[in-house]
Amino acid sequence: MEQPRICTVNSEPGWYLSAQDLEDGAPLLSPPDTASLNHVSTGTSFGISVFNLMNAIMGSGILGLAYVMSKTGIIGFSMLMLIVALLASYSIFLLLTMCIYTAVTSYEDLGLFAFGSPGKVIVASTIIIQNIGAMSSYLYVLKSELPGAIAGLLNGDHSGSWYLDGRLLLLITSVCIVFPLALLPKIGFLGCTSSLSFFLMVYFTLVIIVKKWSIPCPLPLNFATGYSQISNSTGDCNAQLFHFSKETAYAIPTMAFSFLCHTSVLPIYCELQSPSKSRMQKVANTGIALSFLVYFLSALFRYLTFYDHVDSELLQGYSKYFPRDTLIMTVKLGILFAVLLTVPLIHFPARKAVMMIFFSHLPFSLIHHIFITLVLNAIVVLLAMYVPDIRQLFGVVGSTTSTCLLFVYPGLFYLKISTEDFISWQKLGACALLIFGLLVGLLSLSIIMYSWVHH
Repeated sequence: MEQPRICTVNSEPGWYLSAQDLEDGAPLLSPPDTASLNHVSTGTSFGISVFNLMNAIMGSGILGLAYVMSKTGIIGFSMLMLIVALLASYSIFLLLTMCIYTAVTSYEDLGLFAFGSPGKVIVASTIIIQNIGAMSSYLYVLKSELPGAIAGLLNGDHSGSWYLDGRLLLLITSVCIVFPLALLPKIGFLGCTSSLSFFLMVYFTLVIIVKKWSIPCPLPLNFATGYSQISNSTGDCNAQLFHFSKETAYAIPTMAFSFLCHTSVLPIYCELQSPSKSRMQKVANTGIALSFLVYFLSALFRYLTFYDHVDSELLQGYSKYFPRDTLIMTVKLGILFAVLLTVPLIHFPARKAVMMIFFSHLPFSLIHHIFITLVLNAIVVLLAMYVPDIRQLFGVVGSTTSTCLLFVYPGLFYLKISTEDFISWQKLGACALLIFGLLVGLLSLSIIMYSWVHH
């Protein structure tokens, strides 16, 4: 059977992890010489690691959570999202615990350690499929929304202009922004772009809060007529604390996908300054907590603006009420740019998974690094350009692969690798996480298939 590799930092030879049992809080890396000590001391800082993890967490998911709140109620939404956030943090805890136990810090090698070569291939394939789906979906949003955002900032009729062609804009941004950032050798180098992406999300949230006081309720008739379902009555202005319907079933899957960052956790762990299990857990908890806060505030105030008539599309309601509002247009551009900056970060675990499948027996090669990045970038751009219904296509893929990476694999691997008694709290928690993940995955898949059949 293929043996798990002791993790190498950034795939460079010479930086190895200690195979001895490490106490919690002890440095994960066991440097063989003084040069390694210098390498560890100049790793990615705690703050930059948090920004990178948050950039992996927060993408276009922030745009759909207000719609979820309208289908679950404020308290229902808060409770469900808190449960999902805590489970996401717990699954990261299990991953880090297994890394210490096995002395590897690769999701793929955990699969290898638990189930041999098939486990490694399955995990790597899941990561590749999920990340390609996520990157393609993000770029599809960019292709669809960027021309309208640019047109909103311009005066006069510019139809037919090259800078309003979604496919051309997608190609330009992919070549000039995504590909160069994805080529960077270390994920820590994306700290600046990750922090910029986070502040753009915060800017989006602040504008949502401010605009809540600028839009009256009930909505004006000339605005309401754009929506056949709006009655323009004061009854539309009552926030619901709890609300359950058949559409409520979308809530947990949507929230689960909004907190998925597990493919980036271990690469960030390898590059963390003075890495240890407790320090990386603090990075994860801080990133999840800040993401939860931004998610909740943006969803709450967007819901309190439009109530049951929240549009699931990107800032659609604000654009209709403020058709030429510069602030709204800048927010739209900012969110699109933040989503764009998430794509290079997702390249790192996808490229690593490809290398683990095809080139794990070879030393690190710059040619392989560039070639795989180029191929991945070409695939996601072509999918975003030419697949007309890409969001539904990857809805099925995402509902299964994301749930596996977030809940199923951490629980399953821990049950297989850990030598604790089955009735221990950790194994019972891992078992509960596994069962929860399977239920969420089946629920997500059933909902999507039901929607396909009826629409």
